[in-house]
Amino acid sequence: MPTISRNEPHRHRQVAESFGVDAERYDRARPRYPEALVDRIVDGGAPAVLDVGCGTGIAARQFRAAGCEVLGVEPDARMAQEAGRLGITSEVATFEGWDPAGRRYDVVAAGQAWHWVDPVAGAAKAARVLRPGGRLAVFWNVPELPPAVTAAFAEAYRRVAPDSPMAVSAAPGKAEEGYRPLLDLAADGMRRADGLDAPQEWRFAWEWTYTRDAWLDQLPTQGSLTRLPAERRVEVLAAVGAAVDTLGGTFTARYATIAVTARATDGGGRAEARRDPGHADTPRRTHG
Repeated sequence: MPTISRNEPHRHRQVAESFGVDAERYDRARPRYPEALVDRIVDGGAPAVLDVGCGTGIAARQFRAAGCEVLGVEPDARMAQEAGRLGITSEVATFEGWDPAGRRYDVVAAGQAWHWVDPVAGAAKAARVLRPGGRLAVFWNVPELPPAVTAAFAEAYRRVAPDSPMAVSAAPGKAEEGYRPLLDLAADGMRRADGLDAPQEWRFAWEWTYTRDAWLDQLPTQGSLTRLPAERRVEVLAAVGAAVDTLGGTFTARYATIAVTARATDGGGRAEARRDPGHADTPRRTHG
């Protein structure tokens, strides 16, 4: 399995296009996004939203529930088909190759997907399809797992795929550091694109409690596992499941949803800066 460059993850699009191998599982198991994030992006209106890399429409459905009109752009036809089954219209294309055909949007959003887009070309294209004052908002769910679960995952990878970057266990409390290159690349792309204001970073903290079965249902939707041979994937899941059993069969993951966002400028001027309120917390939930 090739190592994905921390500086150019968008060049490894074959990983992004592996998620559709089980699109139904992906939609079922992947975590949603905090309502506070959606509300802040929508900003009290009912905007037209373009969801880049919409996948099965997880974020798109949350925007639609907030009253938005949503169109998805998704390079994997299998994911787009599942999104359509769940009520989200999407066009099959990479964002860089997608034809807006003169359409404009109030929001260009990307949940868990912007690292598969060229950060400079993507930001420039977003600026072109946004209405003046519209917002580009790209965001990721960053989980902080119990050390026993993280260590079991890394140890299983050391056995079955020692060349994989997943064979290195992140130090406790350092999960956000692993996402920092993606966040910095997104912000740098926005700074380099004409037509966008200076980027801001938002952070929303929340928790989710997983049962053993729910966590093992989600793991195969991750790019590190979608491309492993089936027998190796089974070995990784068995090791992680055993670790969750030692914790009593459930564990709580602390999540931070981190967004990088910038507004489209109006006629080449600077969009009005808005105060970042810090982070918002959503209630603790159980998933399982």
